[in-house]
Amino acid sequence: MKLKNWCVGFTLLGMVCSVSAETLTVYSAGPKGLSKELVAGFEKETGAKVSLYQATGGKIMARYQAEKSNPHADVMISSSLGHAITLTKAGELLAYQSPNAKHVPDFLKSATYVSQGTAVLAIAYNTQSKLPVPTTWSDLTKPIYKNQVTMPDPRKSGSALTLVEGLSEQMGSKAWTLFSALKANGILIPGANKAALNPVLQGAKSVVFGAVDYIALDLKRKGETINVVYPTDGTVLAPRPIMILKSTKHAVLAKKFVDYMLSKQGQTLVAKTLILPARSDIKSDRPGFGELKLINFDTVSAAAHAEQTRDKFANIMGQ
Repeated sequence: MKLKNWCVGFTLLGMVCSVSAETLTVYSAGPKGLSKELVAGFEKETGAKVSLYQATGGKIMARYQAEKSNPHADVMISSSLGHAITLTKAGELLAYQSPNAKHVPDFLKSATYVSQGTAVLAIAYNTQSKLPVPTTWSDLTKPIYKNQVTMPDPRKSGSALTLVEGLSEQMGSKAWTLFSALKANGILIPGANKAALNPVLQGAKSVVFGAVDYIALDLKRKGETINVVYPTDGTVLAPRPIMILKSTKHAVLAKKFVDYMLSKQGQTLVAKTLILPARSDIKSDRPGFGELKLINFDTVSAAAHAEQTRDKFANIMGQ
């Protein structure tokens, strides 16, 4: 889709024309570098313009909700699948299935959203620590890890909430016993994902319970003393859903944007960040779907009970 000249008037001296172009407004939860690259690629390919707002998943959702009376966003890319489920239930998303979504597994798409890619929740540890490398979630309740473990706060991290939801469905009451044991073992819950990772990078702590894997893998690639373990008892995905808002005035362009996100070019950019691409035919220098033991759970039910889950976790942790 290229820019077009639209004639807006005539004079005796000739035709007066102006250049008119649609501007697509996209709200995106990071990584910032990826969002900028994707927007730049889309603009180059289509000639369209994109106004990009980047923040955490919670902040982009809050901004959208605050603008309900005068919506600005056309497309949202969130770090929380719960946002897509909530907006679908509210009837606020435009149904669209991109032709490129045929390469995306069914569990990462629906009639109203499709994942750009997905993070995987893992254990990240400082390789200079003298502690044994953990292999299961419950390992981190052992006395040897006392006061050495951090975890992102599920009230501030959608991915951490997803992990709590997945473990609680898989393990039932034993999951809450696990969280109680982590509390008794001195787990630190300082904030969102980076706040939990920083003490481990600095050596003040040794292990992150529920690290976003692509962040830790990227730091390892850059030379940090960090490594990732995917627990043998299973873990969860944290998909990054792309959604077109039903209030958009640029539906055709918004659909083209989704198509680009799922094109080989767009998904290759996703793979470069070490996020697991949504398309199963795109290679990535990281563990893929077939190499991970995943916990399957009812994400729709989890989204409906998210507030209760956050509250129960906070009560156990004394927050």
